[in-house]
Formats: sequence, C-alpha cells, structure tokens
Amino acid sequence: MIKKLATAVGLIAAATAAHAELEITLTNATQGVYFTPVFAAAHSNTFKLFTAGEEASDQLEEMAEGGDISGLVTLATNASANVSDGGDSGAPGASNGPVAPGEIKTFTIKPDAGNEYLSLAAMLLPTNDGFVTLNNWKIPTEPGTYTVNLNAYDSGTEYNDELASSQPNPPFLMTFGNPGGNGVVTSGGTGVGPTGDENGVVHIHRGNLGDLDASGGASDIDSSKHRWLNPVARLKVVVK
Repeated sequence: MIKKLATAVGLIAAATAAHAELEITLTNATQGVYFTPVFAAAHSNTFKLFTAGEEASDQLEEMAEGGDISGLVTLATNASANVSDGGDSGAPGASNGPVAPGEIKTFTIKPDAGNEYLSLAAMLLPTNDGFVTLNNWKIPTEPGTYTVNLNAYDSGTEYNDELASSQPNPPFLMTFGNPGGNGVVTSGGTGVGPTGDENGVVHIHRGNLGDLDASGGASDIDSSKHRWLNPVARLKVVVK
C-alpha cells in the first residue's frame, strides 16, 4: 500500500511539474507585411486570447488595431502566466520592436507548473485590425522541435477600409516610426467594401485587397507589396 501510494504521489508530481524551457523562433513569412511587438506567454487553460466566433476583448482589440500589447501582458500576468518580452531586453512592447518581412525572432519562455499552453499575437501592418496568432497551443511534454504555421485573424472590431487614415495611431507608430512605409502607404482611396462589413467577432482574416493606384482607387494599400494569404508566419518551438 505504501509503495502504491508513493507511486501515485510521484505520478501527480510529474503531471503538475513545470515544462522545461521553451526556445521559440518566429519567422515572418510575408513578402511585405510587418508584425508589431510580439505578445507571447505560457499560461494555464484559464487564460485565452480569444474564441473564434466570439467578440474580442478590449485588450485584444487594442493589440489588433494599434499594436499595443500592454493590455494583454497585464491580463496574462494577472493570470500567473509566464510572459516573454519577445526576444529583446526591456519591458514587453517597449524595446520589443517590429518584425520585418522575412525576419526571424528567437526568444525563450520557462513555464511555471500548470502553465501548459502557449499563445502568441502581434498586429499586421498594414491592416485595420488583423493579427497573427497562436491561440492556446498545448505545449508538448516530450522534448523535441515542433513547427506550427500561423494564420492571421481579424478581431472583428474595425471596418476593413484599407485607408491610410485608419492605420494605427500611437503608441506603436510614435514608438517605432513607420516601418516599411506600412503606417501610411498611399492616399486618396475611397475605402474597400461596404461600410460596416465587420461581423463583430474574431474570425480568419480575408487578407488585404489593395490596388495599384497610389493617389486614388478604393484602397491605400499597395497590392503589389502588401497583399498576403494565410499562413503568414512559421513558429518553431524547441521543448528542452
């Protein structure tokens, strides 16, 4: 009986032990789209970035429309998650600058016990409210290298007019400038699609439509540079 009890205690301890360190490599797989500062966290199943088909939280909206991840960082921290700064020193969203097309960013997270899920999010520039994401991915228990392709989602909170006037305002552009000309691309557009085409819930993004008219047309986004299709990123996770 004592031996069986000791075995049971050992199994419980193993089940609740912390995962080993995670080495995470994010590759921007687009041709001309930037990612804003990256939110990444290991967390328990009590925390979730979003549920597809449901309304976005205020914090997700702030990230998807303006690249501000501070609200998500606060939510995750309050949920006892292990939040990464995205690979650069300093506070998340402060020195963790944008990820350029084709750029590779590597960072680490060491999850505490119970933080068995990994999530990641960053706004896409130029979009109205598009973001690349990994949502509640169960961290493998076996050491090894795991690769995941990441899609872009739409927060459903802003009309996808593709106009320069709708691109993110501070804090992102004030902090990082205008990477690749993706804050204001062209001008003079009339707006893509019917007003109010957003359905109010988080969903897979349709991608940028854009056009080739630099001083008019429907869109202020250059379709020769800033169109994209899913997936938009590749994530490599090394479980040590």
